Amino acid sequence: MTRDQMRGFDMPGPFPDPTTRNPVILPDGSPHAGTVFLRAVLDHPRITVGEYSYASSATPPADWAARLAPYLYPGSPEQLVIGRFCQIADGVEFITASANHRHDGISSYPFAIFNGSADPARPSMPGPGDDTMLGHDVWLGRGATVLPGARIGNGVIVGAGAVVGGVVPAYSVVTGNPARALRRRFAPGDVARLEALAWWDWPIERIMAQEAAICGADIAALEAAKP
Repeated sequence: MTRDQMRGFDMPGPFPDPTTRNPVILPDGSPHAGTVFLRAVLDHPRITVGEYSYASSATPPADWAARLAPYLYPGSPEQLVIGRFCQIADGVEFITASANHRHDGISSYPFAIFNGSADPARPSMPGPGDDTMLGHDVWLGRGATVLPGARIGNGVIVGAGAVVGGVVPAYSVVTGNPARALRRRFAPGDVARLEALAWWDWPIERIMAQEAAICGADIAALEAAKP
């Protein structure tokens, strides 16, 4: 979204329904085509996505599932699970386990694919891989790549262009290739308090009423407001 498009966002209105395709309305009244609530655009048997998670793209695709997870097929054994209130920037890609090659033998070449059979029992096919799991309120920066089987905790921030694999603890900031923890966003005790609060599960009206506390890191205020 350009700076000019952002001008005019003065008057808050009702928060959009999580099934809204294009939830950002520009000052001229038109929807911002490049920002979508993923619940409204993903229809894939191996992807589960929570409410209010969104993705943005300068060139919005016809098929958001193929853009985000190009190697996750309807018959893939693994799943991609995305929590609530996640923020996925342009160019983010999930490389799920079906993209893997077998690499424990002499060759990693997938011979089976080229003579008409991707039967997982074939010797050149890898075994099923782990699910890829994204927690709640995760921000994936522009061009980030999430590797097969990654487990990204709640509140994680992934820097632009990072290549993320393995387990990323909640409320970490990770950058680089391979991605490494730059810092923890909060002290361990405060992370435990935030995990217990699970504000992302609250009704949207209560969340919006606590916007200042959530965005201002006022954990005590959130604890006082918890349903």
